[in-house]
Amino acid sequence: MTMLIEDYALVGDLHTAALVSREGSIDWLCVPRFDSPACFAALVDTDPSDGPAGNWLLAPAAGGPATRRYYRGNSLVICHEWDTPDGTVRVLDFMPPGTGSRPRTPDLVRIVEGVSGRVPMRSLMRLRFDYGSIVPWVSHKEGQFVATAGPDAVWLRTPVRLHGRDWATHGEFTVAAGERVPFVFSHRASHLPAPETIDAETALAQTERFWSDWISRCRYNGRWPEAVRRALITLKALTYAPTGGILAAATTSLPERLGGSRNWDYRFCWLRDATFTLQALIGTGYTEEARAWREWLVRAVAGDPARLQVLYGLDGRRRLPESTVDWLSGYRKSAPVRVGNAAAGQLQLDVWGEALDGLHLVREAGLKVENSAWDMQRAMLDHLEGHWDEPDNGLWEMRGPRRQFVHSKVMTWVGVDRAIRTVERHDLGGPVDRWRALRERIHDDVCAHGYDSDRNTFTQFYGSKGLDAALLLIPRVGFLPWNDSRVRGTIDAVREQLCRDGLLIRYDPDADGGGVDGVDGSENCFLACSFWLADALHGSGRTAEAEKLFERLLGVRNDVGLLSEEYDPVRGTQVGNTPQAFSMVGLVNTARHLAGSHTTTNATRGEQRFTD
Repeated sequence: MTMLIEDYALVGDLHTAALVSREGSIDWLCVPRFDSPACFAALVDTDPSDGPAGNWLLAPAAGGPATRRYYRGNSLVICHEWDTPDGTVRVLDFMPPGTGSRPRTPDLVRIVEGVSGRVPMRSLMRLRFDYGSIVPWVSHKEGQFVATAGPDAVWLRTPVRLHGRDWATHGEFTVAAGERVPFVFSHRASHLPAPETIDAETALAQTERFWSDWISRCRYNGRWPEAVRRALITLKALTYAPTGGILAAATTSLPERLGGSRNWDYRFCWLRDATFTLQALIGTGYTEEARAWREWLVRAVAGDPARLQVLYGLDGRRRLPESTVDWLSGYRKSAPVRVGNAAAGQLQLDVWGEALDGLHLVREAGLKVENSAWDMQRAMLDHLEGHWDEPDNGLWEMRGPRRQFVHSKVMTWVGVDRAIRTVERHDLGGPVDRWRALRERIHDDVCAHGYDSDRNTFTQFYGSKGLDAALLLIPRVGFLPWNDSRVRGTIDAVREQLCRDGLLIRYDPDADGGGVDGVDGSENCFLACSFWLADALHGSGRTAEAEKLFERLLGVRNDVGLLSEEYDPVRGTQVGNTPQAFSMVGLVNTARHLAGSHTTTNATRGEQRFTD
């Protein structure tokens, strides 16, 4: 049975992550890093001609979805429980976190626990390296299952007797009430000796302690504490510990619309997410994570300011060539499956503003920024000064013609504005009079060419009849105050034209005669934009409507609190890569705004202050 996207739960170790279905099958795992080739890739090969492209099923022999599932407390230990005619059984899945920078062994631990009766169980592992293309050589060494192919080796340790059949590894056993049967899956480079044996029960206790200690630092005290804590845990799980980079999602190529080709690899770090993520982390007390993300940001953007990218690798690498994995059928036949992301080579002017805004936010929050970073920021301003008026690919990585996108222009204004504020408040040098004149010039240009006075709304790009959900950010970044009539008109216009069953799409690809984004087909409601709408309603004084929308968005989460990138209101299902950091960050920030803790903007355009 093909699983829905919301049927998956996440486990991870701050280096990589796995997705486990309601049926107890791990259908996605990349080792040793988030962006490594998958060894379990059944998630994106749901109509295979020669067997799934890698999965590991551990469940009652009778099969079927779990009767219930839940995370244990505030941890990333997921529990699936089955009530069967023979009794009740529980499977605990987790990955012990690794927080150091030294090379390590990713471990995936599964513990089968008998709750009542005697339940026949089965383990069925189809290990396929390199996105399902390589069947490893399997052997047994000292009672352990070992699978090797090229650079990869996997060790599986369990007291259950395993045997090979039909290019898979099988194990059958029965678990009685009170019994616990461990499985420990460890990956290591094939040229290295076997990884150290870990005790499953000790690892479980350490994993729960890690997450309990981490979430105890949460400073949010608003009305939705459970939702916020789960979102923060998920955001932490999407952090690559060695560098502090936070990837957009744990998966690649889960479609924005079923059967379509809008399938992208999101296992990278986007600059567009930086400021929103920093707001969420700083605003809930996670200054260490914010500092690590800031340091990743500084390292990633260092160098020639003309070559700033919209996204980078987990370690800040710039070359992320895009290719297709043609032997995979895609999630529910939504091909192609992509590896890498060609958007890394696009021109998106807003990223200069995002980077400068993020570093400004860090300073405003009291996190120390090295003065050498200011030299880099000034170089970025010099480049922006000479290129702000160029057409670009826009926030949404349009693959059509470059245009004068309004959001891009607004964010160039933000970059200049934050530099001015930095000079004024932090005693750093810069040509502030020249920057003030540039800020005014950009502002006048946007208001003259990006605003439709007949409809009282800003537009997607200069001369466009279309709208863009990113226009909701105009007051949030301080370009205009919330009470400006043009802001209110834009909020109403976006809500009227881009809402689908109460949630927002990013833009209408068929506006202005179609072809705006250069990609066939359409998408569904983009969840981060819907959180922006809730923020906009709250900021413009319509708090009751904002809270109603926020509650609706909470209802879109799956049963264990996760959100993907988008939502299909017709089918009532999540779509897009999952779990999506941008969506989870949106949840945290909107909950903070509704609780009165947010980045505020006063009536003087451009002035932004972090308040708690």
